[in-house]
Amino acid sequence: MSLSIGIVGLPNVGKSTLFNILTKKQVEASNYPFCTIDPNVGVVKVPDERLDKIAQISQPIKIIPTFIEFTDIAGLVKGAHEGEGLGNQFLSHIRECDAICEVVRDFKDPNVIHVNGEIDPMGDQETINMELIFADLKTVEKRLEKVAREIKSGDKEIAKQKEILEKIKTLLDQGKAARELEIKEEEKVFIKSLSLLTIKPIIYALNSDDTEKSTDFNWDGEAIRINVKMEEEIAKLPEEEQAEYMKELGIEKSGLDKLISASYKLLGLETFFTTGKDETRAWTIKKGSKAPQAAAEIHTDFEKGFVRAEVINWEKFIEAGGETKAKDLGMIRTEGKDYIVQDGDICNFLINK
Repeated sequence: MSLSIGIVGLPNVGKSTLFNILTKKQVEASNYPFCTIDPNVGVVKVPDERLDKIAQISQPIKIIPTFIEFTDIAGLVKGAHEGEGLGNQFLSHIRECDAICEVVRDFKDPNVIHVNGEIDPMGDQETINMELIFADLKTVEKRLEKVAREIKSGDKEIAKQKEILEKIKTLLDQGKAARELEIKEEEKVFIKSLSLLTIKPIIYALNSDDTEKSTDFNWDGEAIRINVKMEEEIAKLPEEEQAEYMKELGIEKSGLDKLISASYKLLGLETFFTTGKDETRAWTIKKGSKAPQAAAEIHTDFEKGFVRAEVINWEKFIEAGGETKAKDLGMIRTEGKDYIVQDGDICNFLINK
């Protein structure tokens, strides 16, 4: 399953540096606007202590985590919806992503130029979000013009589309994102066809030199404080030394890991596991996926040939001390095609080949 999160923000807020740390893939991160023009894509391991605990029991040859994709998108500026600063190109890159991670600057550094000349997290967030709103307004107004011509035919579906578009336009005119709209099930397909930017789920990464400050900004998404400079220092260390260094700093979980985990949940994703002597692996599914859909993540043919699933919660697996003992204790359940796989399930799928 390939779902991506676009990293956006004003120039010089730490986007590309954050991306470099996230992906360990070096992209240019210079101290001037528009140094990143083409989007850079990186695959990021999702931290999950459950995977390691399961592997301690199974003792597999391989341990494979689950991943999400981040796209580094060049800095947006005021007027981007009108093409300022290569805005149209960058907005199209955001359109291709499934969710948005908006990096907002809240650190002071006289050596790093702020595009607006002052540190103002609230103002920066408003600048970026208004550009996305203005871009969506253009989209909606253009579609309304088309619908106005077609509605004369008396088509009821066109009339419904007009009603939805007008609701969205009202919201955007108020300076609110389309994600705040209450969407009915029957409206989802049409709204998806609009490819709106502000309909995408959003998370805010506050690049801060004080991670203890409050994140109560009353924004339309979760805000996580992360000291990108410090995270960069941690990332430069060998992996086996990072935990010790964090312990010295009094950090239980890095801001980076918090951001990755929160981004994973933002996409509506959950994890199930498979385990054995050869491999212990984490698999990504959309929340609410049924057992055959989960099996298809392992191999597409498994959905068609699905017979049943043997399921145990990962904590029960640890408690039992492994699959054999769990079976003896009657802790492994048999589930059919309608079973909705839960986050943390360990599954063994029986397939009719």
